[in-house]
Amino acid sequence: MLYPQVTIEIEPFSPALDQIVRAPLIAEQIATGFGFTEGPVWMPGDFLVFSDIPGDTIYRWDARVGASIYRRPSANANGNTIDAAGRLITCEHSGRRVAREERDGNLTTLAAHYNGQRLNSPNDVVVHSSGAVYFTDPPFGLPNGRDGAELGFSGVYRIAPDGALALLSDALDGPNGLAFSPDERILYVNDSRRNELYAFDVLADGGVANARLIATTDRAAGAGNPDGMKLDSAGAIFMTGPGGVWIFASSGERLGLLRFPERTANLAWGAERGELYVTATTSVYRVTIR
Repeated sequence: MLYPQVTIEIEPFSPALDQIVRAPLIAEQIATGFGFTEGPVWMPGDFLVFSDIPGDTIYRWDARVGASIYRRPSANANGNTIDAAGRLITCEHSGRRVAREERDGNLTTLAAHYNGQRLNSPNDVVVHSSGAVYFTDPPFGLPNGRDGAELGFSGVYRIAPDGALALLSDALDGPNGLAFSPDERILYVNDSRRNELYAFDVLADGGVANARLIATTDRAAGAGNPDGMKLDSAGAIFMTGPGGVWIFASSGERLGLLRFPERTANLAWGAERGELYVTATTSVYRVTIR
């Protein structure tokens, strides 16, 4: 199937970017016509799943059929990931919970309350090799971004394999995207309100420590804020943000910016080496980085 193509402008900040991506970089617009796309994840069945938050729908996409409905309504689903068993785990904005889809299609609530109070609006989620689920919970999905909030903070949480929920951090204003380093010793979390990227050391018990600011983005670079985040096998950080997709070294050094034609929100690696799927406002793009 042929898709509309667009050349992605590469804005280098460091010569090290040449080891990650080189021009020309061509993106395919594989799906479009949505309200605001988010939460892409490549599924074991060889298809992509992504959310349309205002459309209250999770879609699936494959090269044979294109985009089709996966789940509707979706409780205004945002971030998605899969666990080791290939089950889809979703952050629900209006559901105000993290839910797992079982083999029979039913949804199991993994987290909906903290200390008896409803979560704000879970945003993004990752799974550790231990089976623990880590997620962010800013109020962005609440009416007016705040109405109905029961918690007085935006949290980063861990759901243990036994289901116990632990608050890892309440220090960020707008925790959003999160991702582990390849060795899982570091948890990266960005803050959409501050335009900042933080690193936390992951402890043996699954907790975190030594929070530190390692990078910032420039609001003047374009539309968007720090949002979805993934790492490559070498530890380079790919993060959606102002103007497109930012690339950082694991230290936080700015390497470059890939400028997309729409405001970017999230991204996911595909089945092929270097294949990156980017959700960007009304569309989903596919680009091969290497």
